[in-house]
Amino acid sequence: MLAPNYLPDTHHALIAELADALESSSLHWLSGYFAGVAQARQPAREAAPPLAVAAAPAAPAAAAQRLTILYGSQTGNAKRIATQLHDQAQAQGLAVRLARADQYKPKELKDEELLYVVMSTQGDGDPPDDSIAWVEFLLGKRAPKLPKLKYAVLGLGDSSYPSFCGISQKIDARLAELGAERLQDAGAADLDIETVAAPWQAKALEQAAEALKAAGAPVQATVTPLHPQAEKYTRDRPFSAEVLQNQAITGRDSDKDIRHLELSLEGSKLVYEPGDALGVWPVQDDTLVARILEATGLNAADSVTHQGQQRPLGEWLGRTRELTVLTRPFLTALAARAATDELTQLLLPESRDALADYLGGHQLIDALRQWPVAWTGPDLVAALRPLAPRLYSIASCAAAAEDEVHLTLAHVAFEQDGESRWGVASHFLAERAEGETVPIFIEENTRFRLPADGSRDIIMIGAGTGVAPFRAFVQARSEAGASGRNWLFFGNPHFTSDFLYQTEWQQALKDGDLTRIDLAFSRDQAEKIYVQHRLLERGADVYEWIQAGAHVYVCGDANHMARDVHAALLEIARDQGGLSEEGARLWLDELSAQGRYARDVY
Repeated sequence: MLAPNYLPDTHHALIAELADALESSSLHWLSGYFAGVAQARQPAREAAPPLAVAAAPAAPAAAAQRLTILYGSQTGNAKRIATQLHDQAQAQGLAVRLARADQYKPKELKDEELLYVVMSTQGDGDPPDDSIAWVEFLLGKRAPKLPKLKYAVLGLGDSSYPSFCGISQKIDARLAELGAERLQDAGAADLDIETVAAPWQAKALEQAAEALKAAGAPVQATVTPLHPQAEKYTRDRPFSAEVLQNQAITGRDSDKDIRHLELSLEGSKLVYEPGDALGVWPVQDDTLVARILEATGLNAADSVTHQGQQRPLGEWLGRTRELTVLTRPFLTALAARAATDELTQLLLPESRDALADYLGGHQLIDALRQWPVAWTGPDLVAALRPLAPRLYSIASCAAAAEDEVHLTLAHVAFEQDGESRWGVASHFLAERAEGETVPIFIEENTRFRLPADGSRDIIMIGAGTGVAPFRAFVQARSEAGASGRNWLFFGNPHFTSDFLYQTEWQQALKDGDLTRIDLAFSRDQAEKIYVQHRLLERGADVYEWIQAGAHVYVCGDANHMARDVHAALLEIARDQGGLSEEGARLWLDELSAQGRYARDVY
């Protein structure tokens, strides 16, 4: 019988190294795999090894005997919540599988009996890119009747947008319309995700255990680890990265302050691939904290207890609460105290456009000053949204940057009512001097990856800081000696002051690492020219590259640039490919399904 201390030391080292490198979902899968291997190798009369395997591994569960967790994620939050739910279900021995929406076969839906959907809403009511086809199938005529299905939906969104969690609400209503049984009301999580997600997950686990027990589903194998897993730096346990460089890369005459940051990863064991994002936990500026305290008449040193944690109010505001972003929930809490007709009217359903305009044009300090009321420290902390990390597309390739990670960020700073205002994370990063540290983590973006085949051509389309991942792409292709061609479309206001990484692109062209570059400087002529216009001008070549197997990548603003580029690609398909409007849409959908049309939009 094999006991843990029978393993050779070399095997201990290999297992520890493997465990350190894998995510929890992969470790859970390996636990079942190794349990199955052990059972297959032991003689029929031999009992299962008690020290490693706690229960015999279950055969692959049929749809009727398992929980399926399906997620759609744009920035990684829905994936994180869905993975947590998956791991918790596995820890309870439940038969469960985790599926990204674009990897789930629609024909399987008719056979599901227990389905949980975790779905983010992108922009103002759109599905995330990885879920477009699945949502279209579910909402379309081909969706099957689902009388056997029990389900629950958790939506992630931003209440600053009028269509808060709009996609998840449509999914929830559609599943019910198709005859499925709703196990609990659809959750609608704001940017303080865990506030709604945690109780929703707990209830979902209880319901899954009851449903699978009633269906007679077997309990899966669980494996006790031989060694504890080494701690890794994550979203909840960030790494303090030293700032090596913080340099402005726009000219003196630019209207923008765009910076290139280089951070050290030495000692972190953090790894990343081109296309991934860097998560940053910002700290609020002391000046803004002081303004909030002045507007509320509160004291930074006041001790405040919230959700079982006690700390000074100044620390609550500076390190744990959103102060630059104004939200509908805060205005609702303010309205309960202020009781003014103006604020009450603003929060009515018919005022959604006016509310969106107000939220977009004002910050928290404006609302506190416009409707002054008495606050206590605990009430203010409870009314404010928890501070969330910000994600930035990584602008470097690990093979080239080694123990560093690079960022390209626009410092959001402006004057309003004679007062300086800023975005919390970009201001925090822009103010970091060399030698200071930044709390960071890596956020994988598996849908925004270079083609595995280095001979494939790539077309990269980015405006402003959206060029960041393409710097990493070109570096990676150069380091790997990829033979495929690289074509960059880049746009910004002015050539002389806003041509980000100009010398690097020129050198890449000279070295052959960049095959073509098309530039759109929108303010350098009377008529505004953007990247979508350059795409249309080069439409014949763009279509030829794509038809020959090129991958297309888009990075930038979701509500304007990315939509305009999408429309331009549809027009190219119609003009150059002779496709109908429906045919062009299906053409792009197929490219997306193949992983050849990927977007990193925000």
